[in-house]
Amino acid sequence: MLSYGATKNGAIGGEAVVVLNPDAVVSTDAAAYLRKSSMQAASKMRFVSAQIVALLEGDLWRRSASHANAMAARLAAAVRDVPGLEITQPVQANAVFAVLPPQVTARLQQRAYFYTWNQATGEVRWMTTFDTTEADIDAFAAMVREEMARG
Repeated sequence: MLSYGATKNGAIGGEAVVVLNPDAVVSTDAAAYLRKSSMQAASKMRFVSAQIVALLEGDLWRRSASHANAMAARLAAAVRDVPGLEITQPVQANAVFAVLPPQVTARLQQRAYFYTWNQATGEVRWMTTFDTTEADIDAFAAMVREEMARG
């Protein structure tokens, strides 16, 4: 089974569970019960499903994901040489993981929304999406540079 999270790729509340090997499912009744009791059971599922169909037709999902990944790579490149900032993980998708001084993280979180991924190390997670623009990345990178320069 595969959980397909369409919301992060542009859908409004659209998620799907894809059964890749129907023989592995104990029974279709069990799968239907599980879906209804603990997963997706929207009252107007056809409206949710229409979004997923639109994402899958014509590779819109791939274009959206590729764009998000490219924006993460752009962000990493824009901040990689900032003194005192360490990118901790290879940028392989739409996330950049970095360690900043705690006071810089606190100031940045007042200006932009992002998670502290690991409190113990100060590692943060910056995410990009299908609608992140180059201007968004450039502005955020400038903000990071400004706050890091303040120390």
